[in-house]
Formats: sequence, structure tokens, C-alpha cells
Amino acid sequence: MLAIFSHTAQSFSEAVFAHCRRGKTHAERLYRHWMQGQPLSTLEVEPQARPLIEEIAGMTDFSLPTLSRLTEEGGTVKYLLKLHDGLECESVIIPMRGFATLCISSQIGCRMGCTFCETGRMGLIRSMTTEEIVAQVYYATRVLQKPVRNIVFMGMGEPLDNFEAVMRAVSVLTDPGGLNFGHARITISTSGRVDEIDQLTLSADPALNLAVSVNAPNDAIRRKIMPVNVKWNMAALKEAMVRYCAHPRRQILIEYVLLKDVNDSLESADELAAYLQGLNVKVNLIPYNPQSRSRFAPPDADVQAAFLARMRDHGYLTMLRKTKGRAIMAACGQLGSKSARLN
Repeated sequence: MLAIFSHTAQSFSEAVFAHCRRGKTHAERLYRHWMQGQPLSTLEVEPQARPLIEEIAGMTDFSLPTLSRLTEEGGTVKYLLKLHDGLECESVIIPMRGFATLCISSQIGCRMGCTFCETGRMGLIRSMTTEEIVAQVYYATRVLQKPVRNIVFMGMGEPLDNFEAVMRAVSVLTDPGGLNFGHARITISTSGRVDEIDQLTLSADPALNLAVSVNAPNDAIRRKIMPVNVKWNMAALKEAMVRYCAHPRRQILIEYVLLKDVNDSLESADELAAYLQGLNVKVNLIPYNPQSRSRFAPPDADVQAAFLARMRDHGYLTMLRKTKGRAIMAACGQLGSKSARLN
């Protein structure tokens, strides 16, 4: 069976041809029709082509994961899809002005172990397949019919820890014959896997966005809250970001979770600003969101505002993220299935 969500229009038609020795054009028509969210019964073809279309459909897996749970708060929608093995992935639709951003998962759990992240406490259960990743987008856009404009790989998992499946998913998502998202509308986030940032630098479309979770002004703090810093310290991470930014079209989104009395001082802002010197970046400050067993707290509003102002004083385009979906455990750092947790 050909899993349709693991293919672009071209690769699907080529796979059909390899099996049938005919049908490339019809396979592409079927693919486009399905990816637009239309049932196969409404695909109009010549009567003589109907047997071939039925043959192609018979060798294709169109199945979607089943909806396990859907919750909503203030327009933010979190939905859980049950996968073939009974595990669940979590996705979040975040309302913006006139459109939505879709936050999707790339793994069930995560092995990076960031201490401020609910998913990190799960451990890594397994990586998701390309079709499971793409299905999240299809579900939001075609089943729930949400006006998704941007896709961010900021859900469960470390996307660059599942590099091949994620990059294949990006190819499917950006295929003009299918879901047709522009590369500039997709962001891949990483906790700092230097090896795969370099791979992304070499292989990814320059318009594809990269977000890097820095979250600390120095190695001493980062090592305590992000185990990845033991293998790739901040100097190694910056070198990788310098290489990535060498292309004039590339800019990095720096993600910085504000933790009360940990990394939220003005001295930390000054140190972060110095660290980012020479990089083409914008900075996204994220107040910590409480979890099922919180070790941290968000800074007071005046502390957040002071940190924001200090970064702007240093000349960085800096935003303070408005929390959405906190009550339904859909905000940044809150995704994670308790039933699947390893620890």
C-alpha cells in the first residue's frame, strides 16, 4: 500500500507507474483531489479511466489517525490523534489575526530532557513517520477546515532528532500539487542539535525558517536546564548558527523561555545580547508555562517587560509571546501525554 501522506504528487505518480506501468497522470489527478480534501467519489474522470482510478485507489492508504480528544480555550484548539499503535500525538491550532498557526509534533515524547518542558519528562517513546506528521496538517486544514497559514514544528519532540522524516514531511507540505505551503511559512525548532543544524544548512531551502531554543545567557545556566548543552555547548551552537546565517536569506528565531530567578535578570539580557552579536536573528521571549509538576515559575510582568526593553535597547527585534491555551495544556512547553510517560 502507498501511504498517500508520505508522498508528493510526483513521487506518488512515479510509485503508481512503477507498479502498474501506466497511470501517472491519473495518479497525480487523484493525489491533487484528495489533498484538496475532496472525497474520491467526486473525482470526475472519463468512464474508460474509472477502472484505472479504482485500481490506483485500491493500492493507496488514505487512512487518517482517529481523533482521540479535542479541547478549546479562547480560540486555541488542541487535538490529539491516536496513531496505529495506540499512542497519541498532540497538535495545537493557534488563532492569529484572520488566520491560524498550526503547531505540530514530530516525535512521541522527546529524549532531549529540557527541564522546563512537559514533553521532555516523557522520555522518547518513538519518532513519528512522515505520514503521521503530514496527517496532523491534513486534519487541521481539511477535516477541521481551519485557515492555517503557518506551520511550526514546535510540538512534541525534537524535530532534528527525526531529521529524515521531518524533511520528507516538509517536501510533502510544500508540494504545489498537494497542501502547497510555502517554505517561508514553515518553521523547524531545535534545542540545539549542532550536527543536524549543519545538515539543515546544507540541504534545506533557504526560505525554510529555523528556530533555536537558547533559553540561557551562558553555559552554566544552560547546562542545568538543557542537557543538550553538555554535548554541544553555546560556543558550538553559535558556530553552527553563524554557518546557517551565512546565506543572506536566512534569519534565526531565538527562543528564550523566561524562568523566574533563573535566566530573567537584566544581566542575563546583557549576556544574551552579547552572545547573539553577529547573527541575523530575532528574539522570542516566552514566559514559562506551568506544567503537571512545575519546577519553575514565570517572572512577574514587570520583570518580563524589563527584559524585553533591555533586549530592544541592544538593538534586537524582540517579541514577548502572549500565552494562549495554557488552561488546556496547549501552550509552549505544556504538550505531553501522561499515559505514555516513561519517567
